[in-house]
Amino acid sequence: MRTSTVGWLTPRVPHSQQFISFLKIPRYSCGPTVYDRAHLGHACSYVRFDIIRRIMTRFFGIEVIMVMGITDIDDKIIKRANEMNISPVALARIYEEDFKQDMAALKVLPPTVYMRVTENIPQIISFIKTIIASGQAYATSQGNVYFDVKSWGKRYGVLTTIYPDTQDEAVDTDKRHGKDFALWKAAKPQELSWTSPWGRGRPGWHIECSTISSAVFGKQLDIHTGGIDLAFPHHENEIAQCEVYHQCEQWGNYFLHSGHLHVKGSQEKMSKSLKNFITIKDFLKKFSSDQFRMFCLRSRYSSVEFSDESMDDAKHLLQAISLFIRDANAYIKGQLVCDPVREDILWERLANTKVTVKAAFADDFDTSRAVAAIMDLIHHGNRQLKAVTKDAGSPRSSVVYGSIISYIEGFFNALGMSFGERQVALGGDNSAVLSNVLDELVRFRAKVRHYALALPEEADAVPVEGATAAEGAKQEQKEKRQQLMQERRPLLEACDSLRGDLAAFGIHIKDRAAVSTWEIEEGGQVEQQTKKKS
Repeated sequence: MRTSTVGWLTPRVPHSQQFISFLKIPRYSCGPTVYDRAHLGHACSYVRFDIIRRIMTRFFGIEVIMVMGITDIDDKIIKRANEMNISPVALARIYEEDFKQDMAALKVLPPTVYMRVTENIPQIISFIKTIIASGQAYATSQGNVYFDVKSWGKRYGVLTTIYPDTQDEAVDTDKRHGKDFALWKAAKPQELSWTSPWGRGRPGWHIECSTISSAVFGKQLDIHTGGIDLAFPHHENEIAQCEVYHQCEQWGNYFLHSGHLHVKGSQEKMSKSLKNFITIKDFLKKFSSDQFRMFCLRSRYSSVEFSDESMDDAKHLLQAISLFIRDANAYIKGQLVCDPVREDILWERLANTKVTVKAAFADDFDTSRAVAAIMDLIHHGNRQLKAVTKDAGSPRSSVVYGSIISYIEGFFNALGMSFGERQVALGGDNSAVLSNVLDELVRFRAKVRHYALALPEEADAVPVEGATAAEGAKQEQKEKRQQLMQERRPLLEACDSLRGDLAAFGIHIKDRAAVSTWEIEEGGQVEQQTKKKS
């Protein structure tokens, strides 16, 4: 694997020891501070890291053992709990469960284990005591404990090349130096607190993750993930704490930082503090999880701009993929008649796509290049799926199209998306049911239409002797056909009317020679007209 600080994958090991060659990877993820609903910025980070986890597992055969820390005690939690007149613990449990529901809705795989800060207080206290004993931390008369940054010398600051705009914190009255950071905070009146050798209090922010990751993985961590805003000071401070505690030269081999999610036209990141966020629940009322995942796949995991236009692009890509799979399936079933297919070209394209995808994933998880390779394969597959009116009787190339469909569906399934039962086009929990209903409706319409068009041919008339009798029989047959056409015209009109009505909702029926098929186009005529009026 190539590593790149541009994509914000920061290696701390030589290339000869890179983790892509390992079979099991310990990974720690900074989880949420559970005081409010998660927003789209959180979703972007967790979905992107879920994609990376799936790539490592499904494409490189690496087992990822993942721990996520849940910050369930914090200044923001205490403040919000006081505003809502409930306990901080109750508030944290409410929003922890809300976060997990959001992740499930986004199809983010759960970690191997969740670890709450409040369930690891004794371990945190022990961790702090070891750092104090090593001479890199000090307790104050006010009951606070701080990490002594200057005592760590040049070993402090290994990640500042990623996030260089580091500034000193405001100096508290009992700090020795401005950059010193809290390991233990003395309790304020009526705050949730725990007994410690330094008095009642609660953990500082950075010590939580150091303790939890060390409790599970010891002194060796391969991957640490989080947003780019956590590089400094959070991850910087984690490294210092852990390398003191474990007395090791290096803790944490790789730090993967996802970029901020910016709203189009704004330089500000999406965040709760700036009040410019969209909650995940509100977002999923408008877009599907597959559409958002495609949005994430279309760029690297560094900073990305969000807009309705970018989401529309993702929807159109999913629609193009879904339509190709549908047409290819129709071709395999004999429902779509085409000219002879150049199998050699398609087999070569498929093989090249597999190589390109693997190389893109090995290059700092370049999902945008991998998706582009898939779309190029679809483009070449579509070029040979041109429908013709007359079947020349040439054999179908079902195997190559079956292999292409299998690879494309496997690719997206591995990344947490599904094209089965038209999940992408329909979205929502009832998509499979709606798909089956549409299948039955279109099948019934096709039978009605076929019956209405199945008029007796003139050649089917019974032979009779004599020119006059033959002419009379022919005229009678013609009149019978005209009468049947007149009688069955309402059936054809009803079929056409149904097709038109469904098209208004973005459901398009295609009448082929043998059967009728359907497809969904995002935003039907009704929706588009509504947008124009508004």
